[in-house]
Amino acid sequence: MSSLRQFKATDLFHFNTINLDSLTETYNISFYLSYLARWPDLFSVQCTPSETLMAYVMGKAEGTGTDWHGHVTAITVAPEYRRLGLAEGMMALLEKVSEQPYDGYFVDLFVRRSNKVAIEMYKRFGYSIYRTVVEYYSGETTEDAFDMRKPLKRDVDRKSVRENGETFLVEPHEVVF
Repeated sequence: MSSLRQFKATDLFHFNTINLDSLTETYNISFYLSYLARWPDLFSVQCTPSETLMAYVMGKAEGTGTDWHGHVTAITVAPEYRRLGLAEGMMALLEKVSEQPYDGYFVDLFVRRSNKVAIEMYKRFGYSIYRTVVEYYSGETTEDAFDMRKPLKRDVDRKSVRENGETFLVEPHEVVF
């Protein structure tokens, strides 16, 4: 049994074990706090009954016009709690909030091209590859990202998705909302 609740500032003192994954992007404390202050309803944590943090999702609302959407900035599950369906529940909540009250057209996220497990998981959740962002991730190794999207009810014409998105290449500076 676990519960899904809004992230609190004090959770920052307890989520290091969740972030200890090479595929999880980590940020400085002010970044997390800025999301918490601006989009608290898009920042959630999954906890055990004893309040041990199991996973979190952090998102925001951005864009203009038909590009207005929810964005998944980070989602991660501690290794010992994976394959329990936690990510699916957190993504469903973020999608629901992106739809109401934010009235977004779609939800998007960026995922490393090499992260096959995550890509397949997002596809099961209804996401598809919209485009490839060349050399999006930098550091010790440079890697492309897939911009994956899931249309919401407001996108009745499904303009936020396309066929064969992995073949549509863009540079990082072209990703603007």
